[in-house]
This record gives sequence, C-alpha cells and structure tokens, in this order.
Amino acid sequence: MGHLDRITQQPEVMGGRPCIRGMRVTVGMVVGQIGSGHSVDELLADFPYLEREDVLQALLYAAWRAEEREVLLAGE
Repeated sequence: MGHLDRITQQPEVMGGRPCIRGMRVTVGMVVGQIGSGHSVDELLADFPYLEREDVLQALLYAAWRAEEREVLLAGE
C-alpha cells in the first residue's frame, strides 16, 4: 500500500469519513464522480481546489478498501 498522505479521517469533518486533505470532499464523492463517467480533468475543472494527486490517492484508497477481507475469529 502506497503512502496516502492526502487522505484524512477526522470525526469533526464529514462524520469521520475519508476526505481529501481535511476538506469536506470525501473519497466517496471523488470515486463516485469518476465512476459516473467524469474524467480526472473534468473533476479538476469542476473542483479547482483539488489536485491531480488528490484524485489519484482517492482512487488508490478506494481500491485498497475494496480489497479488504473480513476474517472471522473463532467463537464469533
């Protein structure tokens, strides 16, 4: 897993959901925009306070979370 220094989680910002650099822009919003067909360049034009690396790290974070596996422990 690469270093995700642009993804933050703070209880007081967007209810603790993963955000971009402490802003009120969630990883889910970024991934949703890309998933609905918007390009990275369109996203950057629509949200000028985002940087390309923000979007790339949001996608990397989402991919990492999608690969998580739940492991049941004995007795659960």
